[in-house]
Amino acid sequence: MNKKRYHLRFYGQVQGVGFRYTATHLAQRYRLTGWVRNEYDGSVSAEIQGADDAISEWLKAIHCGRYIEIDRMDKTEIEIYEDERSFGVKY
Repeated sequence: MNKKRYHLRFYGQVQGVGFRYTATHLAQRYRLTGWVRNEYDGSVSAEIQGADDAISEWLKAIHCGRYIEIDRMDKTEIEIYEDERSFGVKY
């Protein structure tokens, strides 16, 4: 498996629209690990880890979220966390 981990920052209408719930639900569907968190500037940060093709599908599905409107996304590949087993919301 081609395992990757990315740090993501989403900008746009991404808070108060179920983004964290959607991200968590989809991460479970695609068997991805990591976390998602609202930021004080109105953006949302996330780290997502798993098979590269599953991450691509997760990103496509996030962009199709019912009330979610992503204007811009920053994506940086980072080091894999070998022991991570789940996806959750950080506060």
